[in-house]
Amino acid sequence: MGIKLIKIGVVYFLIGIFFGLYMSATHEFVLKTVHVHMNLLGWVSLSLAGILYHLFPQLAQTTSAKIHFWMHNIGLPIMMISIALALYEVGGEVFFPIATIGGALTVIGICFFGYNVLKHLKVAE
Repeated sequence: MGIKLIKIGVVYFLIGIFFGLYMSATHEFVLKTVHVHMNLLGWVSLSLAGILYHLFPQLAQTTSAKIHFWMHNIGLPIMMISIALALYEVGGEVFFPIATIGGALTVIGICFFGYNVLKHLKVAE
């Protein structure tokens, strides 16, 4: 699971960097929120979780890890796509509540990650 999360994180990094390049080239910064969240919640958070799951395989074997994996990877794309659509006013304000649902799924997944680390990461004896 750790390597999968690192690879997914790299995909978010590439997408986030291209968003940044696009904004720099066009001087259109409408998607800055999406850019920042992709880099932080996608690249940084998923990669760090992946590194921890890889270094401490006992963390990756828990139900909490599986819940974290799926909630983070379902919630984040829902949030990112919804925010982008809302900012470009495709369909009006309807996408902000959907973004909130995606964000809530992501946050709940991250809470499972936090619980997992605090409960199962032990000092080697």
